[in-house]
Amino acid sequence: MKSKTVFLCTNCGAEAVKWSGRCPSCGQWNTLEEFTPTPASKTAGRRIEPPAKPKRLKEIQTDEALRFSTGMGELNRVLGGGAVRGSLVLVSGAPGIGKSTMLLQICRQICMEQTVLYVSGEESESQLKLRAERLKVDSDNLLLLCETSLDVILQAAERIRPDLLIVDSIQTLYTEDRNTSPGSVAQVKDCTIRLMQYCKSSDVTVFVVGHINKEGAIAGPKVLEHMVDCVLYFEGEEHTTYRLLRAAKNRFGSTNEIGVFEMIDTGLREVPNPSEMLLSGRPQGTPGTCVACVLEGTRPVLAEVQALVSPTTMNFPRRSSNGFDSNRAAMLLAVMEKRGGVRFSNADVYLNVVGGLKLIEPAADLAVVIAAVSAAKDCPLSDTLAAVGEVGLTGEIRSVNHLAQRLSEIRRLGFTQCIIPRSGTADLKGPEGLQLLRARNIREAIAVAF
Repeated sequence: MKSKTVFLCTNCGAEAVKWSGRCPSCGQWNTLEEFTPTPASKTAGRRIEPPAKPKRLKEIQTDEALRFSTGMGELNRVLGGGAVRGSLVLVSGAPGIGKSTMLLQICRQICMEQTVLYVSGEESESQLKLRAERLKVDSDNLLLLCETSLDVILQAAERIRPDLLIVDSIQTLYTEDRNTSPGSVAQVKDCTIRLMQYCKSSDVTVFVVGHINKEGAIAGPKVLEHMVDCVLYFEGEEHTTYRLLRAAKNRFGSTNEIGVFEMIDTGLREVPNPSEMLLSGRPQGTPGTCVACVLEGTRPVLAEVQALVSPTTMNFPRRSSNGFDSNRAAMLLAVMEKRGGVRFSNADVYLNVVGGLKLIEPAADLAVVIAAVSAAKDCPLSDTLAAVGEVGLTGEIRSVNHLAQRLSEIRRLGFTQCIIPRSGTADLKGPEGLQLLRARNIREAIAVAF
């Protein structure tokens, strides 16, 4: 009997009975790949074992020992306090960003008390040995296996019974049940399901490396992200030294935390104070730059916002934004022209957030406004001035949450002045040595800034 063939979208996971150039569900082009579902077993629908007895929620016992430290404080922060036993974690990022380096580096601390099985389908044993020596990883509890057959890997894991299993990468694995090549939709989906079943049944934590495509999304079917417990993205330019680790999905913690690392010769070094890193090398006495303070989870982070305003030679002025939402940037420019009296309709405007950080919090609005006005007027700001506040369409400046915590971080890094909203801050007292410049709207903010 000929097996039925369907086409699976690698972007949204939708199925189609025939191939087409465009996915009928999400509208993406060239994302449908051939997929042959596994035929149902003859015993499907029969219950061989007695049904499981449901438990009441209050009867289920939890233990703090379910979490364990990875040896990296920044990774523990992103995971929600440490890795959870029996969880499946997907680590993705661009080639050469440092995924394999980070996973091999955490083995140095974990192997002091636990056993780790590191499986690589992309490197040989000698190559892994050279990288481990460079990272100063040497322990009898670290076991290496260079294999791409998932059946062999799971047999070895059942025999060794490690506390942590690392698979690098999911796109290199294959199962004997499929005739397709490794990395195909069917292979990636089946391998992930079997790894999930293994980690849940054996209470073993599994870290899986996933490649990303040229659009920046995780390669393979979208269902891959739904099956795992945690999805980590490793971000940063390949030719720069700093890396950002953030969680796109986390069943055991918040997705707002970020981890900052610096790539050096001996591996990844944690950056416990990312504000100093993001502000290092800031130009002095230069127009078009202002410092914003945003919250990444519970951590206040200072970032430098740069703006460049130049006369345009085109009928439609150009608007470019890097690290800040382009639609919100266009809105702020319109508010400045209408409510602030600063004209941008005859100029090209470029915005940039230094360090690769993406500012998605409205608290960075005021810093963008001040930086753009400084660039338009070609007038530098004070080097010790920061700005925090949300800007509305009428030009008003609204208060933001956790303002006292932000001001403490601003003062700790040596700033002496900060523009804040007037509304809701009447009883707020800043740290000693930090002058609070209150403003109701952007006109008042521009006046006190210059």
